[in-house]
Amino acid sequence: MSHQLLTIEVTRLDAGHVRLRLTGELDYDSAPELVAAAAELHGEQHVTIDLAGVGLCDSSGLSALLMVRRGVGAIRLTGVGAQLQQMLDRTGLTELLAVENAVAGDGANLRALG
Repeated sequence: MSHQLLTIEVTRLDAGHVRLRLTGELDYDSAPELVAAAAELHGEQHVTIDLAGVGLCDSSGLSALLMVRRGVGAIRLTGVGAQLQQMLDRTGLTELLAVENAVAGDGANLRALG
């Protein structure tokens, strides 16, 4: 089985708002990359994490999302696929992590939490 590397594109949208666009797999091997990228966001008040390009997210990836939230405060997740949405629902983290929407066509319910 081939491991797809994680790439993280950081875009500053306006003052205090940044978007992290993830592509690849968010797992045990790549989760520290997300935590490190978020640690460099000194003082950003609004962080959006776009997960539409993430094909796999395991428990280590979920833990990394929680660490990012702890480090920067409130985050918003977009492009959440069915597999990750199911993990968030089953662990009760849907209420803690703001999920803006699901990937179109994946059959997941759309959510807007804040």
